[in-house]
Amino acid sequence: MTLRVNETFVSVQGESSHAGRLCFFVRLAGCPLACRYCDTGYAHDPAAGAERTVPDLIREIGLSGVNLVELTGGEPLAQPDSLVLMRELTERGFEVLLETSGALPVAAVPEQVCRIIDYKLPSSGMTERMLAENFRSLTPRDEVKFVIGDAADYDCAVKVIREFDLAAQTPHILYSPVWGGMAFHELAERVIADRLPGRMQIQLHKIIWGPERTGV
Repeated sequence: MTLRVNETFVSVQGESSHAGRLCFFVRLAGCPLACRYCDTGYAHDPAAGAERTVPDLIREIGLSGVNLVELTGGEPLAQPDSLVLMRELTERGFEVLLETSGALPVAAVPEQVCRIIDYKLPSSGMTERMLAENFRSLTPRDEVKFVIGDAADYDCAVKVIREFDLAAQTPHILYSPVWGGMAFHELAERVIADRLPGRMQIQLHKIIWGPERTGV
């Protein structure tokens, strides 16, 4: 049971409904997608990670003193043993978040895990890779994130929300502007005008440390 891990660190959670909370991050290496605006390109190649065993990671997390854990990437579900790590963590009482692209099935993820599905919109170049089946197993614990770069992205997000009736499945629908893309106020004004369900978010860690800092 091993995983290719790019980095581990404790920081303030910068996104999702858990923003502002202390969180232990496990960033796995490797991703099958190539989003145009990817801000973690340094973790894209599996070779950018070091082999870590699941027991070793659990030991490190346990010593951190932090109960909230997020698996992110890269793409965690590209590594099957990420499911083992998530299951082991939930069995030990940790609160676990999974940040996943939506290009891989989420049905096998342990039910106690909060699945944050980052649905890729047109400006990512990866929309055709999204799996609609992932919206069939959502629970009120899960979250759906739309990273919005322009007006076309926004319109696509609204269409997806309505087509899959996402608001009836989870209260946690997130609208996040691409850093350096759509202006924060423009996205806010669109969300207000359309009375969209969920919440707008801005990447808190980038506001605190700047967009180039890693390990935060």
